[in-house]
Amino acid sequence: MSSTTPALASSPVSTVLGTLSAAGLGAHFDREEGVIIAYPAAVPKANALDGVHVTVQWNTTGRQRQPREARAHFSASAWIPDGPPDFHEVSTVHTTAAPGPLTAEAEVCARAVAAWLAHPATTAGNTLLSALAVHGITPGNGLSVTYGAHSDQISVTVRLGRDTYGTLVVADRAGSLRHVPAQHTGWSVFLHDERGDAVGDPVYITGDGGTVDCAQDSSAAAQFIADCLSAPLRHCCCYARESHNPRHDRECHLYALPRPA
Repeated sequence: MSSTTPALASSPVSTVLGTLSAAGLGAHFDREEGVIIAYPAAVPKANALDGVHVTVQWNTTGRQRQPREARAHFSASAWIPDGPPDFHEVSTVHTTAAPGPLTAEAEVCARAVAAWLAHPATTAGNTLLSALAVHGITPGNGLSVTYGAHSDQISVTVRLGRDTYGTLVVADRAGSLRHVPAQHTGWSVFLHDERGDAVGDPVYITGDGGTVDCAQDSSAAAQFIADCLSAPLRHCCCYARESHNPRHDRECHLYALPRPA
């Protein structure tokens, strides 16, 4: 759904917002930046910048008082959060080959933006989700994704003992999932207990601060998580007691990790 004000109702901005809305997208005009921000229709306007979004800009020539007769050149770029208040440009979504009628070119741009947002460029988080899917671990099946500029994480439920479950929480060293694969520096996996508290050091960690191959790293992390689900990770002997509501020693940082196949 597009967002307009009375002052913009008959302007080129309104025309562009209308084409984006017709393409099934959410969009609003950012007066401070002077651009239109487009995003999936299911995303509230207040959260438009929390995830992947596209900025749309254009230049017009011709009779400005009759915007439908103006000729325009459009450009659209995709962005992801990179720690507030920064954003990282993912890719160029659309550029007009040659200026044309404003409305017609706006429609072409809107279709390109809608197509890109339907299948956005791969992020490191998407690469990891794809690797997890190979092992049958998918959203809605013990997997949840928490959104936020610095709180992105993938959480997988893992059995620690009888009627006791913790979570394996995955993110990169900066607490992000939305960086592009070329900027990936390694996954870290932490064990959280039944209360949601992190226990000890990471049970899995890769990289030394430099970039690593995202596809290979995601595949290895997914294999580790799958092993934890098939041969449950236990927190030393504290969770080995098959008793009701077992407690663990919070000073204990030892883990019974899955053995490699």
